[in-house]
Amino acid sequence: MPERSLEFGKFGARGIKGGEAIARQLDRLAGGITSPVTTRRGLLARLNYLTRSPRARRAARAAGLTVTDRTLKAWQDGTRSPSPRNLRRVEDAYRQVRRRNVARHLLARLNRGGRGTRVEIHPLDQSQVVRPHQRVLEYRTMNVRRWENLVGAWADGDTAALDEHWVGEYLSDLGSQWGSYEYVTNIGFAA
Repeated sequence: MPERSLEFGKFGARGIKGGEAIARQLDRLAGGITSPVTTRRGLLARLNYLTRSPRARRAARAAGLTVTDRTLKAWQDGTRSPSPRNLRRVEDAYRQVRRRNVARHLLARLNRGGRGTRVEIHPLDQSQVVRPHQRVLEYRTMNVRRWENLVGAWADGDTAALDEHWVGEYLSDLGSQWGSYEYVTNIGFAA
C-alpha cells in the first residue's frame, strides 16, 4: 500500500499500531480477572477458571498450560508455588481461553444486528515532532459494521492478522487520509 509507514517514529512521533489498540480495547470489553497472577487470589481465580470443567481443562492444555493435574492441585492447595515461567503460562492460557469464550458474545454486541459500532480513532502523539514535520491530524470517528475478521483474529491471538484487517479493510473508509491513522494513540469503542 502506498501510504504504509515504513519508518514510524523517525521524527519523534509516538503511538501504537491500530490492531494493537483494538486488541487492548477488546480485552477491556472482555473483562476478566483483575487481580494480578502473581497474587494468591489472582492465581487461584485463573486456575479455577481453567480447571472448572473437562472442556476448560482441554482448552487450557491447548493454550499451553501443560502441567500435570497433581501440580495444578498443589498450586490450588497452596502447597507449591508456580515458577515465574509457569505464572506466565497460566496468564497466557487464561487470556487465550477467556478470549475464545467471550468472542461470540462480543461479536454479537459489536455487530448489533447489522447496525455496527461507532469507533473513535485518536491520532498519534506528535508532541515530540519538530514543527515542520508535524501533520494536521484530527480525531476521527467511523462506524464499523462487520467485526468478524477483527474479533476472530483477536480471539486467535493473531496480532499481525488483526493489524492487517484493520489497515486493509477498515481504514480505507477514511478516504485518502487512511495512512495517517495506521498508528494511533488510542482506538475507543463500546459494546
